[in-house]
Amino acid sequence: MIGGYFGERKQLFFEIELITADGLILPVDALLDTGFTGFMAINTQDLDSLQWEYIDKEILRTAQGEVNFKRYLGRVILDGKEYEVPVYAGDELTEVLLGSEWLEFLPLVVNFLEGVLMLG
Repeated sequence: MIGGYFGERKQLFFEIELITADGLILPVDALLDTGFTGFMAINTQDLDSLQWEYIDKEILRTAQGEVNFKRYLGRVILDGKEYEVPVYAGDELTEVLLGSEWLEFLPLVVNFLEGVLMLG
């Protein structure tokens, strides 16, 4: 399991590693967003340096309405394991997001009172 940390407004953050097409490993802090049902989302500008393979476009419903996102095949290391997952890219994203799809096979432990946040 990887430990995370709580943000100022009780957000759930985890450090993950993104793997570029050239094999470079980039550590980033990612926000767990249980309202997002995919695996991962990232800002389009941040995605450019990763050079991940483009898959297609998909319309997703967000709090701001329906938005057209580009979808890529990304490589990420989470809890010491490498995964290839679909990653949505959009201009309006301000954080790297982890979605609730991870929770289908990785347990999440959250205890605000004890300051415990674990994933994996």
